[in-house]
Amino acid sequence: MDAADPGPADARPLGLYLHIPFCARKCAYCDFNTYAGMEPLFEPFVQALCQEIDLAAQAHGERPVDTVFIGGGTPTVLSPAQLRRILGRLRQAFHLSPEVEITVEANPGSGDRERFAALAEEGVNRVSIGSQSFQDEELRFLGRIHGAAEPALAVEAARAAGIARLNLDLIFGLPGQPLQAWEQSLEAALALAPEHLSLYSLIVEAGTPLAAWVAEGRVAAPDPDLAADHYALAQERLAAAGYLQYEISNWAKAPAAGRPLGDWETPPQASRHNLRYWRNQDYLGLGPGAHGALHQPAGPGRAHRLRRSWNLRPVPDYLRRLAEGRLSEEDGEWVEGGSAMAETLMLGLRLLREGLAWADFQALHGVDARTVYAAPLAELTSWGLIEDGGPRLRLSARAVPVANQVFSRFLP
Repeated sequence: MDAADPGPADARPLGLYLHIPFCARKCAYCDFNTYAGMEPLFEPFVQALCQEIDLAAQAHGERPVDTVFIGGGTPTVLSPAQLRRILGRLRQAFHLSPEVEITVEANPGSGDRERFAALAEEGVNRVSIGSQSFQDEELRFLGRIHGAAEPALAVEAARAAGIARLNLDLIFGLPGQPLQAWEQSLEAALALAPEHLSLYSLIVEAGTPLAAWVAEGRVAAPDPDLAADHYALAQERLAAAGYLQYEISNWAKAPAAGRPLGDWETPPQASRHNLRYWRNQDYLGLGPGAHGALHQPAGPGRAHRLRRSWNLRPVPDYLRRLAEGRLSEEDGEWVEGGSAMAETLMLGLRLLREGLAWADFQALHGVDARTVYAAPLAELTSWGLIEDGGPRLRLSARAVPVANQVFSRFLP
């Protein structure tokens, strides 16, 4: 495996993403590497994933792990015993930091009290619940397995298990979705007082049932103007409820007391694992189709470069590879030069409060971003789309709805 090798004494923290590719039913809009009806493969998969954890630790186990994210799919379709085995193997194989954030995704209807209790006992301290909507009609359209009342039951079960940090996912911009219905979902989510909210605009992904419905004229394509209205409403309502938008699609509850949060500071309830992505830091991807990213920092006579890799997607192929005692990486690529620098800058600008730290860019790439991107930075500043806060750069509020156009100015 052609992996990034920054040296034998690498003590930089590492994140772990574990992909559980199973669902009770696949949603109409989902293009993730997920499968329904594979219950007989649950146990062989857990065995293979535990073996992959061991193999990955042989290569990277000296690095401290400060974030773990178990996603899918629906991780909580696995039994409590299977979830315990995965989490137990992680602790045996890797050096988890005392303050490690361990997040598990769950869907209402699959994360019952027994599962949440098992997760909490194994150190899980954050759960992300795929609510998506609090409207039964919308949930049926999306193909969800739960009704509008069940997210509240999932939140209650997670709280009862002692899980202190909860995220709720919501989707907006559905075809013909009334603004009032979206507002009702927002209010229902806020009534549950989650520490974090992630809001995503519906995207028609190729190869999904939703894409076929749109192509056949059975369903109207999502209206970007309506989605923009939904997004603006969410920004207004969540700010009024005491949530801080720290990333384009993510909000965290503001601290209730103590030291005031600085204007450029990310709130402590932010997803620490997802911050790793936006800060362009290292993580391993384990499980079918999982992606990983490892940096080789700039050094004497060596330019910075990033190794991205991805695992085999089909579950049977993944199982066969692990049965051979090999990691399941399918392929990878090196990202270098202008492409690597642009990626760091664009990811950092997604963080609406902290933005990109010039010093972090310099440490990673060995050059000053203000020199490399002098022309687009001057242009975007003159248009009022970016804000230079001395040591940091971030998008202005007016730039958020057109962020992709801003990002395009930095592409090589």
